[in-house]
Amino acid sequence: MSEIFSGGCQCGAVRFQAEKLGRPSICHCRMCQKAFGSFFGALVTADHAHLTWTRGQPMLFRSSAKVKRGFCSKCGTPLTYHHGEGIEIAIGAFDNPAKFEPQVQVNHHHRLPWIDHVFEKPAYTSPEMEAHFASIESFQHPDHDTAVWPPEDQA
Repeated sequence: MSEIFSGGCQCGAVRFQAEKLGRPSICHCRMCQKAFGSFFGALVTADHAHLTWTRGQPMLFRSSAKVKRGFCSKCGTPLTYHHGEGIEIAIGAFDNPAKFEPQVQVNHHHRLPWIDHVFEKPAYTSPEMEAHFASIESFQHPDHDTAVWPPEDQA
C-alpha cells in the first residue's frame, strides 16, 4: 500500500502519517491481548522511513527483551509494536481502519479458546440501545487531521 494514511490516538495528542505499509495481521499472544485490552492485537507493518509523527510521540514500554510497545501517554491508546528494526502500527489507530483487513493470524495457538466462534453469537440491538448510543457526545479526536486540538471548548 503506497498511499498516505493518517491516524492517531483517542485524545489527539499523538498523530501520524504512514505510507508503504505492509501486511495487516492479528496477533493472539498474551502480550498483545494485554497491550490492547482485547482478544488480540491488530497490526500492520510499516517502514520507519515512511512513518511521520505529525503531533506528539508515543511513549514506549518494553514488554519483553525483544519488544517495545508505543502508546499515548495521555489517553493510553495502543499505537505501535517495535521489534528489532521493525515497527507495526495498531490498525485501530488509523483514521480509516477498514482499509486494513488482516491477511494472517500469528501466534494462533495462543488464541482464546472461544475466539473461533465469537462472531457466530447473535447480534443484539434494540431501539433503546440505538437511541442511547446516538445520544452520546464523543470527545474523541475526529478521524482526520485538524489544525488545532483540542478545540477551545474542550481544552
